Amino acid sequence: MSPAIQLIDVTTSYENNVVFTRLSLQIETGQFVGIVGPTGCGKTTLLKTILGAQKVFCGQILLNGQPVDCIRNKKFGYIPQLESVDWSFPVTVEDVIMMGLYTGKRFLPWQSKEERERVEDLAGKLGIYNCLRQHIAHTSGGQRQRAFLARALISNPTLLVLDEPTSGVDIKTQHEVLHLLGDINSQGMTIILTTHDLNAVASHLPWVICFNNGIVAEGRPRDIFTNDILTRTYGSDIIIIKHGDYHLIANSTPLKFKHNT
Repeated sequence: MSPAIQLIDVTTSYENNVVFTRLSLQIETGQFVGIVGPTGCGKTTLLKTILGAQKVFCGQILLNGQPVDCIRNKKFGYIPQLESVDWSFPVTVEDVIMMGLYTGKRFLPWQSKEERERVEDLAGKLGIYNCLRQHIAHTSGGQRQRAFLARALISNPTLLVLDEPTSGVDIKTQHEVLHLLGDINSQGMTIILTTHDLNAVASHLPWVICFNNGIVAEGRPRDIFTNDILTRTYGSDIIIIKHGDYHLIANSTPLKFKHNT
């Protein structure tokens, strides 16, 4: 079986600035991978490159052994950073999920009975059935994330790519989303996500890539979440406290507050 994703000596740029050079990366089918690194290090550009949405200067991108540019029906689901979403746009949760059905070959502005049943079934599995008719802006952070997850899953992708899926939600919702993704991955789907939450990655993800305009290290969190690797990734000294299988990761430089006298 071919790897789900292969990047071979890929060089790409964003707004005339080179983001990474001669990058090679391989992600196996069925892996659940987290990409971590500082803001502006190229994580989102890497996701867009994997999906064939980012222009590259040189190198090759393969999805399941085929050049990404040659695949007509790309079977992937993509969830962007939700901070970029216009929440005032007049759509319900159901409308958001339905958007996942609109492909280049689908022109009908209405849905069939079978499609509505698929939406309702998926919404039920993700725990958002009761808010299908609500405006997306009137839902909680966790419900919004599940709605966009349903939109990505409704087309039955083989690859799921998420950009900061736990950003802007509370700790409980973070764990719920990551557990949900773990359940989806256990059914065979390849999942790649970016995140800033190192503690959540250490607790939930089996494989992680430390990234900063290139791969610093990759492997199991317990193996590569070391002071040396994370310091090279973030350019800041990191404290790692290990207790059994649990990790607590923090910046070792304490915040300094000015006290009024």
